[in-house]
Amino acid sequence: MKTQKHIVIVEDETDLLANYRAALEQHGYRVTGLNSRQQADTFFLQSLPDLAILDIGLGDEPDAGFDLCRNLRQQSDSLPILILTARDHEVDVVSGLRLGADDYLSKDISMPHLLARVAGLFRRSELRDNKQQQKQWQQGPLTVLTDNLQVQWHNQTVPLTVTEFWMVQSLARYPGQVKTRDQLMQDANIYVDEGTITSHVKRIRKKFMAIDPDFDCIDTVHGMGYRWQS
Repeated sequence: MKTQKHIVIVEDETDLLANYRAALEQHGYRVTGLNSRQQADTFFLQSLPDLAILDIGLGDEPDAGFDLCRNLRQQSDSLPILILTARDHEVDVVSGLRLGADDYLSKDISMPHLLARVAGLFRRSELRDNKQQQKQWQQGPLTVLTDNLQVQWHNQTVPLTVTEFWMVQSLARYPGQVKTRDQLMQDANIYVDEGTITSHVKRIRKKFMAIDPDFDCIDTVHGMGYRWQS
C-alpha cells in the first residue's frame, strides 16, 4: 500500500486553511494545518513533513513565513517548500526564493493549479526515492548524484534545493550549450516568470561560491539565457 504524503500547511486564516486542507485530503494527501508561527516552530522541531506550504504573514508577524522557510531549509536541503501568500510583489517573491523556497504562489491561484504544483514538487522529490542504485555523472570538479538529487563541487556537497538541482543538471549536462529561461523552467518542472529564474541562478552561483570563491562556470548569455562553461 502506498504511503500517504504528509503536507503541513501554515495559514492563519481559518477558512482558507480549511479549504486547502479539504482539497488536498480529497486528492489523497495527509494534511496537518497550523495557524501560527509558534505552532509551526514546535511541530517542525519534532518532525518534518513531505512538503511544507507556508503563508508569509502570520498573526501580527508580517514576515513569519520567511523565518519558517529559512529555518526549514537549514533543517533539510531537500524538503519541498511552497510559499502560498497574498503578497505577490517581486521583492517578496525574490526573498522567498532566496531563503530556499522551491515555489512561490499567490493565493488567487486556482485550486487545480495549486494541486498541480504540489504534485509537480512531489514528482521531482520522489525520483531520489525510486532509484535502487546510486547513479552519478561528472563534469570536471562537478559531481551530480542523480539518485538523491545532490551536487558536489570539489567533493563538497552544494546545498541545493530540488529546483536548483534540476537547473544545475540541465546546464551542466551540455557544457557550452545555451539554455533559455523557458528550457530551464521545463527541465526544473516549474512555471514562473523570467525574473524568478534569474533569482534561482543567482542563488545557485552564491552557493557554489561559498565553497569555491573562484567559481564562474555559469555564464549569462544576454538576451538568450545561461550556459555551463567547462
